[in-house]
Amino acid sequence: MGVALALELGGEVINADAMQFYRGMDIGTAKISDAERRGVPHYLLDIMDVTEEASVSRFQEQARELIADIQSRGRYPILVGGSGLYVRAALDVLEFPGTDPVLRAELERDLETAGLETLRLRLREVDPVSADRLGDGRRVVRALEVHRLTGRPFSSFMPTREYFQPAIQLGLRVERTLLHERLAARVEKMVDQGLLAEVQELAGRGLREGRTAGRALGYAQFLRVLDGESTVPEAVEQTVVATRQFARRQLTWFRADPRITWLDWDDPELTARAAAAILEQ
Repeated sequence: MGVALALELGGEVINADAMQFYRGMDIGTAKISDAERRGVPHYLLDIMDVTEEASVSRFQEQARELIADIQSRGRYPILVGGSGLYVRAALDVLEFPGTDPVLRAELERDLETAGLETLRLRLREVDPVSADRLGDGRRVVRALEVHRLTGRPFSSFMPTREYFQPAIQLGLRVERTLLHERLAARVEKMVDQGLLAEVQELAGRGLREGRTAGRALGYAQFLRVLDGESTVPEAVEQTVVATRQFARRQLTWFRADPRITWLDWDDPELTARAAAAILEQ
């Protein structure tokens, strides 16, 4: 739909799928091909190696620079993708606190020696909201780091539903049973296209060491196949289950935003309705 809208309105596409930032992660992310782009310029695809860690704050800078540039040429910037926080970072008023590598390393050592629950108790003393919300060690460490650096709770930096500049959000509606069927078919298609070989090639380029890329859906499961810890059928089933769980989280995230206009994905007039929703604003 992003490509169709770009052709209809005179626009250019900015990727907001965090896993499509990575070079070589093509099959497992269903990255749009050159032919599918139909001549529409696409930005923020293939900008990182798999060993690099994605940064929401850096994405915010890049996306907003691109938005301003595209608008300055009288064209529509069209942000496409389902990484919720990245979308919010580009569109909403959202401040990112800095980081300190020395402090981060200290807190990561504490996590390793004292354990997650000890750090969560420490976080609860200064930021009970984040302590209740965050469940993994990496985010707890980040919340403690932010408090130490700024004196403010990490939860105070959470985004509000206030646009950085005027924007229109469109979501695609699909019936849940059909969505599950399509997600399963999508994983099977990726395997047929050579997902295992892609993971093997990327493993040689440091995929296991990538803190973001190595956790991507499909890639984490098929790394275990390469390591002899799983079979291909098992990896397929695990990927399907994990993808459904991720889709559920995405729906929860985006349905909570009342500013989104929802359209039926299979409406034969989808592009026209989407364009009308934009032009009416």
